[in-house]
Amino acid sequence: MKGCLLIHGFTGSPFEVEPLAKHLQETTDWEIRMPTLPGHGTELHLKGVTNQEWLNYAEDELQDLLAFCDEVYLIGFSMGGLIAGYLASKYPVKKLVLLSAAAYYINPRQLLFDIKDMIKDGLRGNLKENVLYLRYKKKITDTPFRATLEFRTLVNKIRPKLRDIDVPTLIIQGECDGIVPVKSAQFLYDTISSKVKKICLLPQSKHHVCHGEDIWTLFSEVDAFLLND
Repeated sequence: MKGCLLIHGFTGSPFEVEPLAKHLQETTDWEIRMPTLPGHGTELHLKGVTNQEWLNYAEDELQDLLAFCDEVYLIGFSMGGLIAGYLASKYPVKKLVLLSAAAYYINPRQLLFDIKDMIKDGLRGNLKENVLYLRYKKKITDTPFRATLEFRTLVNKIRPKLRDIDVPTLIIQGECDGIVPVKSAQFLYDTISSKVKKICLLPQSKHHVCHGEDIWTLFSEVDAFLLND
């Protein structure tokens, strides 16, 4: 039995990786799991939740899957990518997929473009139809400042451990990502020790690559990476 654990990002939920998870469920007979990290989900309850709780929860989920399956793959999105990388450096997982993994965060140039689009939509009276505005408005208002500090602490804690990753790794990054810059993908590629690693840049995708314009390219790249020995 093969298993795949997909880990969502900061202030997110399994929705962020759900299209890829559904694709794998439809095309394989693997055990697919998408846990919700403490304080996360469709409603955020992040007050008082620490980054260590996120790590511990993901680690428990991986241990359970390793006990159930003969071979396990890890997929992580954004902050979940860093958590997946951390786990891959500690546990005998078979392969690792990093989606928009936040080794660096905030891409000023693309973020400026996105803000300009929001302003234009606002002036036209279409702001409530702007996907990015709808996605981030509630997150911004519901995220305690302390939780953001916990996220930054987690990034700083995990970055030095990335060099310990020696499993085959696929790094997927949207070129129009306003949250995680493309240099994050290059940093991951340069830092990870594995001799088997690849960067796939998605030219039309923003941060949420599993919901982006290049979704079929993403599926194809993940399939080729995970399904071929």
